[in-house]
Amino acid sequence: MARPGGWLERKRALWRSRATARDAGSVLLSQRRVYILPTRAGLGFCALLLVLLIGSINYNLGLGFGLTFVAAACALVDMVQTTRNLAGLVLSPGRAPDVFAGEDAPFELRVKNPTRLARYAVWIDFEDVPEPRQAIDVGTGDGTAGGSATLVLRTPTHARGWMRPPRVRLSTRFPLGLFRAWSWWQPDSRALVYPFPEQDAPPLPMQGRPSPDGIGSAGNDDFGGVRSYQPGDPLRHLAWRQIARLDPELGGQLVTKHFEGGTVDELVLDFDALPARLDEELRLARMARWVLEAEQRALPYAFHLGRIRYDAALGTAHQAACLRALALYGLPGEPA
Repeated sequence: MARPGGWLERKRALWRSRATARDAGSVLLSQRRVYILPTRAGLGFCALLLVLLIGSINYNLGLGFGLTFVAAACALVDMVQTTRNLAGLVLSPGRAPDVFAGEDAPFELRVKNPTRLARYAVWIDFEDVPEPRQAIDVGTGDGTAGGSATLVLRTPTHARGWMRPPRVRLSTRFPLGLFRAWSWWQPDSRALVYPFPEQDAPPLPMQGRPSPDGIGSAGNDDFGGVRSYQPGDPLRHLAWRQIARLDPELGGQLVTKHFEGGTVDELVLDFDALPARLDEELRLARMARWVLEAEQRALPYAFHLGRIRYDAALGTAHQAACLRALALYGLPGEPA
């Protein structure tokens, strides 16, 4: 048996999805997208008007009729002004920075007022997100069109990958509070959520590889001769005895000691090298921790994840590329 109210909830969800199905880029809130209903104060005001009208009819009070009609006219003006406080606004999405899973994702939203009508007490929040609403006033600046406001709404994140913001709800009760007008907007933006780094990850997987010039953590005792100095050679390898014998005026130059063999430390973050018994999400979290640690320690690192192969490098761009690969690994439509 269908749950009571289930049909109404499905219709309401379908209505909302249709209202925001085409929200790509900037959106103009037309009057057809603004909905309005009386508040509790408005319902009480309607009851008061009904009592005044009945009393005026029973006692044939001319002033009573006048007061009733003036109050009703004020309510109608308030209904129109409440609708106009939302209709005509232009909404557009802003930046959505990347975050780690478990953190709040900030979404920047811009509200522009292209008319000369100042807007006050417009409340904006994410639907079904327990974050306090934010109120903005979109004035007109110097009296011409072009007033705008920018705000940031946050929503919790739970899983890695692309995350779209929840539906945005705009509402207002300005000026008298007898009516509540509202509208929905689905921003055309998304934020990338990285795997949350493992808390107690093992040390970085440093490896050794042969060094063609013998400079490294081993093999420095196998002296192979001297060669011309090259930028980047360690100062401790300078051949001071040979340098002292060379006369700079005769074209002498710096020379360094050359060693045979040896190894250098190499940092390779390889997803396939992690123990297969570990959960996939845990391995991704460990890789994320190693990427951050390698960047913090300024250690160039290579990155291997499925078909993605990055050579050893450092920097913001390299870190972002690695974290992006971890965030999208194994997701539908993304390379594995």
